[in-house]
Amino acid sequence: MAAAGSSNTQQNTLSLNSQLMSRFKTARIMKGAVEPTSAASGSSSPRSSHGMPKHITGISFDDRGDTVITAAEDETFRLYNCKTGKHVKTLHSKKYGVDLPRFTHKNTAIVYASTKEDDTVRYHSLHDNKYLQYFKGHKERVVSLEVSPIDDGFMSGSVDRTVRLWDLRTPNCRGLLHLPSSPLVAYDSSGLVFAVAVNTFSRVLLFDMNNYDKEPFLTMVLEDPTLSQVSFPPRQIFMTSLAFSSNGKYILVGTSGDAHYILDAFEGHLLAKLEGHIGLERGKMGVALGVNPTKGISGEEVSWTPDSKFVVGGSLDGKLCIWDVQNLPSYAGEPVDVARPPMRVYPVSALEGHPGPTRCVRFNPRFAMMVSAGQELAFWLPDQSSDTDDVKDLLKKKGP
Repeated sequence: MAAAGSSNTQQNTLSLNSQLMSRFKTARIMKGAVEPTSAASGSSSPRSSHGMPKHITGISFDDRGDTVITAAEDETFRLYNCKTGKHVKTLHSKKYGVDLPRFTHKNTAIVYASTKEDDTVRYHSLHDNKYLQYFKGHKERVVSLEVSPIDDGFMSGSVDRTVRLWDLRTPNCRGLLHLPSSPLVAYDSSGLVFAVAVNTFSRVLLFDMNNYDKEPFLTMVLEDPTLSQVSFPPRQIFMTSLAFSSNGKYILVGTSGDAHYILDAFEGHLLAKLEGHIGLERGKMGVALGVNPTKGISGEEVSWTPDSKFVVGGSLDGKLCIWDVQNLPSYAGEPVDVARPPMRVYPVSALEGHPGPTRCVRFNPRFAMMVSAGQELAFWLPDQSSDTDDVKDLLKKKGP
């Protein structure tokens, strides 16, 4: 992974380690990341439809890591320069709402999901603020959206219990999968394999992109035997996100509860249980858990670092947890044993500095920085002597 580029564009290699990761701190907090008032309601403080303060619900970096975009419950998406930490522009989608923003392979265009009016996926030009294409077909809200790492393809998963495969160059759906419940989707780094998670049966299904209309070539079962030590029957795992590691070896399964999981991507072994955070199922601190697990405000709070060495994740109490996953067990060639307890991994560091619940956490694909989001947006950088003037300048900026 590369550190932030210097003025002569020379790239320096940065090796992530536990010591460096524990030294990240908030370099800048964007307090205006969500609109302060709602003209329609006349409210003096932003509130979402469920009575809570409005939050950022999705973030995405472009391929080069130069720009980050946020989508929020105030029906705006905002662009920020990652090198300067400055807000670039705000765009609105008041008619359709905006969620799950995803950069295409051009840093001037995104696809995103609608939150009202209809369930169309929209292809939007950030350069001139115009729609380039509409992708219609879903009958209910899109809850998972990912762009292929290798071409103009992308996938969407919806509450209508379907996964649709698309191509940016045509509005017609080029592939359709029917599932027993609302699915989550993810591409592997090669773009040749994709995963679909189904909560109803606690399954993760792997498909060959060239044979998506055939049966999945691998079905993984997500069962945590340690949950029976807490309650019986054990509480069900509610999956909220899915992501392959960049090296293709592992699948990170984010959940709404107090644990995330790592699966072996080749055979389906449950390798690790990541603990030490407070799950976002509750929505806010002090709320008791219900009998049945729900999504709550979770969805984008956990992700890989680009080198697959660490997982970074948010927490309901605002902490940003860092898990070192460099020494996971290997069960290659062994039968999958759902009764075998996973390795329990606790954070090597729990960073403080983000105000309110950390609903979204992403590590920059090229630079030594993280972004966390919730009621506000925070830029994180290592608290150390930096290699570049860009990062030094950003570290000096402590306010909006």
